[in-house]
Amino acid sequence: MSGHSKWATIKRQKGATDAKRGVLFTKLANAIILAVRDSGDPSPESNFKLRLTIDKARQSNMPKENIERAIKRGAGEGTGGQLESILYEGFGPGGVGFLIEALTDNKNRAASEIRTLLTKFGGSLGEPNSVRWQFNPAGLIWIALDAAQDRETMEAAAIEAGAEDVQWHDEGVEIITTPESLAEVQKALTAKGYTISQAELGYRAKTPLEISGTDAGKIVELSEALDELPDVNSVFSNNS
Repeated sequence: MSGHSKWATIKRQKGATDAKRGVLFTKLANAIILAVRDSGDPSPESNFKLRLTIDKARQSNMPKENIERAIKRGAGEGTGGQLESILYEGFGPGGVGFLIEALTDNKNRAASEIRTLLTKFGGSLGEPNSVRWQFNPAGLIWIALDAAQDRETMEAAAIEAGAEDVQWHDEGVEIITTPESLAEVQKALTAKGYTISQAELGYRAKTPLEISGTDAGKIVELSEALDELPDVNSVFSNNS
């Protein structure tokens, strides 16, 4: 998604109200469960996807016991509905493409809620690969500006670590890597003293669309509304 709305998401996660915190913790628990279940590995030392999710949970002040409970459930202990990971594709204002990652125990509910929001903002839910082809898988790292050094030093450190690109936004720095090099780049930047606000596996638009005017504001609103749905884990759009 655009850097602007992604940074808004990160800020909300860090300053969530009690009501939103409960929804956020449920999302994080589901992501931990799937990270363990899909790999069969409950150890964050050897399961990189699990380690990323646990880091995100800790940054959001998720209680340790909640994290441990989710790991156990992913390993087959405990009870609960069967979770599915589903990638929905859709269109928003200005023809912007959206990839919406959902973790849900009810795909009909998830699809209905996502479709309703897209329609509300003048968009629509798309067919498989109607949007996906416009994106590449990527590793995404965010560093707050107050934690970064000057641009030249920052970009040199990122490229030296193996990053493919560095994007500067009003609120922070977005570093793009290949999915395979995300762990290495994150480790190298941390070793150089940079504080990582968030690191995740996601998607990056091949050719970002220039959107301005009222559509730009609507895209941010739609991105944030989608992100607040309990079944939605991540939202990516191809606007610049």
